[in-house]
Amino acid sequence: MAIPKKLIKFLEERKIKYEPKEHKIVYTAYDKAKTLKVPEKNIGKTLVVKFDKNFALVSISANKILDKGKFKKVINIWRKKEKQKSIKKVDFATEAWMKKRLIGVKVGAIPPFGNLWGLPTFIDKSLMGEKEIIVSAGNYRNSIKISPSDLKKLKDIFFSNFGKIKK
Repeated sequence: MAIPKKLIKFLEERKIKYEPKEHKIVYTAYDKAKTLKVPEKNIGKTLVVKFDKNFALVSISANKILDKGKFKKVINIWRKKEKQKSIKKVDFATEAWMKKRLIGVKVGAIPPFGNLWGLPTFIDKSLMGEKEIIVSAGNYRNSIKISPSDLKKLKDIFFSNFGKIKK
């Protein structure tokens, strides 16, 4: 399975430089780091979160986990700017929801570009300090190497701190 055409078109229309990376089939960001022989901090893993009745994509480095408390604060700051109510709860989307709504990609291999599905995207600032990062490209065999400076060119991506180191 190749990188979805929809993803390639999205990147090329926005003049985002990327390098496709084919590798053995992996199902976790940790395994991707080991397979590609790069530090976990250079692998961006995309999570799908639910906050109240809304959803968003969240990308953090593979060596971190989502701090739901910090992320809730980030969401509430963002919602305040959008003149929306504060949220009460942050949780992960169900696999069934992802299969139904994130058409064209595999669960666990979602690229961090919520625009493809009309979802906001939040990226942990720790990823932005790396020279390059590797993100999922929609399936378990392909990834994309991209520069954080190119990610900054994308509209509707919000950068903040909400990851914490795994223990």
